[in-house]
Amino acid sequence: MTQSLSMPTPLSVLKQFWGYDQFLPLQQEAVDCILNRQDSVVILPTGGGKSLCFQLPVMLMTGTAVVISPLVALMKDQVDTLCSIGIEAGCYNSAMTSSERQDTIEKLRSGTLKLLYVSPERLGMEDFLVMLEECEIAYFVVDEAHCISQWGHDFRPEYREMGALRHRFPHVSIHAFTATATEPVRHDIARAMALKSPKWLVGSFHRPNLFYRAQYRTNVLTQVCDVLDRHPGEAGVIYCIRRADVDDLAKSLADKGYNVRPYHAGLPDKVRRENQDAFMAETVDIIVATIAFGMGIDRSNIRFVIHTGMPKSVESYQQEAGRAGRDRLEAECILFYSASDLAKWRSIMGPPQSEFDRVGHNKLYEMYVYCQRLGCRHRYLVEYFGQGFEPENCGTCDCCLGEHKPLPDSMLVAQKILSCVYRLQERFGGYYVSQVLKGGKNANVLQNGHDKLSTYGLLQDYKRLDIQSWIEQLVGQDYLEKDPEYSVIKLTSAGKRLLKGEGEVMLTQPAVKDKASKEGRSADRGDSWQGVDKALFEALRHARMTLAQERHVPPYVIFSDVSLREMARLKPTSLQGFRGIKGVGETKLRDLCPYFLQIILEYLGHDGSHGAAVAIERIPHEDSFQPVFRSAKSKNKPIPGRQSRSDTKRQAYEMFAREASLAEVRIETGRTEATVLEYLCDYLQELAITEPEPWLSTNTYEMIAQAFANVGTERMKPVFEYLNGLASYDDIRIARVLWDNRDML
Repeated sequence: MTQSLSMPTPLSVLKQFWGYDQFLPLQQEAVDCILNRQDSVVILPTGGGKSLCFQLPVMLMTGTAVVISPLVALMKDQVDTLCSIGIEAGCYNSAMTSSERQDTIEKLRSGTLKLLYVSPERLGMEDFLVMLEECEIAYFVVDEAHCISQWGHDFRPEYREMGALRHRFPHVSIHAFTATATEPVRHDIARAMALKSPKWLVGSFHRPNLFYRAQYRTNVLTQVCDVLDRHPGEAGVIYCIRRADVDDLAKSLADKGYNVRPYHAGLPDKVRRENQDAFMAETVDIIVATIAFGMGIDRSNIRFVIHTGMPKSVESYQQEAGRAGRDRLEAECILFYSASDLAKWRSIMGPPQSEFDRVGHNKLYEMYVYCQRLGCRHRYLVEYFGQGFEPENCGTCDCCLGEHKPLPDSMLVAQKILSCVYRLQERFGGYYVSQVLKGGKNANVLQNGHDKLSTYGLLQDYKRLDIQSWIEQLVGQDYLEKDPEYSVIKLTSAGKRLLKGEGEVMLTQPAVKDKASKEGRSADRGDSWQGVDKALFEALRHARMTLAQERHVPPYVIFSDVSLREMARLKPTSLQGFRGIKGVGETKLRDLCPYFLQIILEYLGHDGSHGAAVAIERIPHEDSFQPVFRSAKSKNKPIPGRQSRSDTKRQAYEMFAREASLAEVRIETGRTEATVLEYLCDYLQELAITEPEPWLSTNTYEMIAQAFANVGTERMKPVFEYLNGLASYDDIRIARVLWDNRDML
């Protein structure tokens, strides 16, 4: 028989190595650009799967893909992940030993290395470029490409030098990837890299799994603890503007018993590396850090990100907050801000001296607008990056859920505050002004005689913290200003006009919520937990941690939380059942799933739902076709399955004799797919059946038989790969029994 076999496709490679049945939006288009050798600029927000876009195509091409990446930690994590799914990858950086670097170069020159990760500085070295010119390079990828643009939020001069790649490798395609870039930044990237008619692929900036909140900062320790208590035992990152704030907050949280470590550039390299590794290994739940922490973090199950101060741009916030929920499960992003953050950044940045400086100041103001606004936060972020947003109510931000509301009589309240500042001769800070307006009995207020002012107690019916928040809002709207050194509040020219009734102002206040309402508006809406056995999930997490420690890789390299939740939801009792789990490719099915299968079987036997249920199956991997017996009550102990036929198996045999389908037998007996398949294989073997119908079509059997003739029958994987997915492993198992029966006649 002659059978026309198709070549591997992007979709078949996706399933084989990554264990997914379909691409996320724009992934297929990004992959096609690389396969077609067309330059591209790809903007896929965090969680959109951008790494896969440039990792997958090289498996369908000759040569090595060179990925320019900014951080050593990021390189290592990417390489570990690729190796765990059976893809040969390596990195070349100064943190490696000379022998490790030499080994990488040998693999590169021999053509066995599919992906090579290097730093932008490495590409500035002439000897390294000469070496690359001697190798077969499939394509170049510039990751975190926003660093190229001087109009971006994280410009790095060394990235700008990579435009030389086009001159050195004129016939090799170049692809720029980033999670965050406005339209001017995108075009600057293309110009700087000298891209040839690039394809522009911009994914949606809407992250529906993220719950956004912005609150005025009052007592930062109390506010942070409230968030941590909503996420017990979950991973999170807390960002601070200054190193001193990192140290103070980390110590305070540790004193309260939270599992936390600090991270900033001022720590010794060894300590900083140990703290990051502990977070990645999931032995530490919480990192308190400056923005120095994050770009190299590939942990997918971060459930919350807290900003204790306002970032200096919307791009920075989008990228930092976007590190939550990379696995596309629910996560919370909360920002505690104050107008003092605005003044602090302005002081750090200094007065604008150039167009570049003016862009930075504009970005700072746009970030403050985000904090102050009452409209949908998802809408603001999506529209900031030039995209439309249709929903009237996102249902996943504090504004859409009514946690803030406009203050009635905002103009009158604002004028009372401005009047009080004026009557205090612009000599005091916001806290003191709020005390006077509240009518407080503070000793300083009484001693200074400010209880005699006409503005004393004008806002006594409001909470002092709300008054202080409105003062900060007026600073943010440029009606008041703070002295950068002493934080003294003064009127601006706009504030003086507002005091006379000229202009408009809008102040906000927290909405009043009852306890039930507050609890019902948690960031964890519970959708992804539907049907998940949480006790089994925790058992699987523990197993994942054990394997990760044994293999010296981060736990997410073993399996993501998404995969573990699906395991705990579907509870597969056979290796075949694991094929339906997201993130299970052929390598992980062979190397890892038997271990997780045992955990599930033991769990089911322990809670009595399956009793002594046994999953008997032929593991589809390279080693053999020999059956492996798993028992929920005896670890890896072989169980004699053919000496006495159970009533259920006898029932299955009777149905097979009537030519019932596998599905019919499974429904009638209540057994799993794997168990019923094993019954069928035993039935065919015992009766020496050689005709494939009705369990396999004749055409399918002949196609598999041709594969057996060409690659042998000892291992399933070569047969499966030879057929390029045209036949399932179940079909191959059945055909193998029929083939053996024919040989025995």
